[in-house]
Amino acid sequence: MKLVDRYLEEQNKQHRAVFDTDYIFLNHSMQKLTRQGVVYILKKYVTIANKQNPTLVPLSISVHGLRHSRAVHWLQAGIDLIYIRDLLGHVSVQTSEVYIRIDNDLKNKALRKVSAETYPEESEYRWQKDHELLEWLKSFSS
Repeated sequence: MKLVDRYLEEQNKQHRAVFDTDYIFLNHSMQKLTRQGVVYILKKYVTIANKQNPTLVPLSISVHGLRHSRAVHWLQAGIDLIYIRDLLGHVSVQTSEVYIRIDNDLKNKALRKVSAETYPEESEYRWQKDHELLEWLKSFSS
């Protein structure tokens, strides 16, 4: 909220009577920021960041990927799928269910609840200590 407040102050938008729109984020033409505008801004800064550190910031970062990651983080934080649906603007909760299928940590926690002795804690996973395997898996993301 502090960042939004600061943005509003910088844009002098706290007095809405001056503006003929309720949009907070506007493009260079003072029109609402479109999906294409968001994609343009993201690509611009991903390119800049990638030049500084290509291994940390791959060029393949997308708006959809960020949205997808945020939804998974909300799910991991315990936010109900109904609210995630609403936050993402999905019409149906079935569209949001894809995030449940993706989150292996939630699946493992559910399995541990059923049978704690069968499924080890995450810290016991051998593959997490296999640095060669982790580097090999990272190679697929580029």
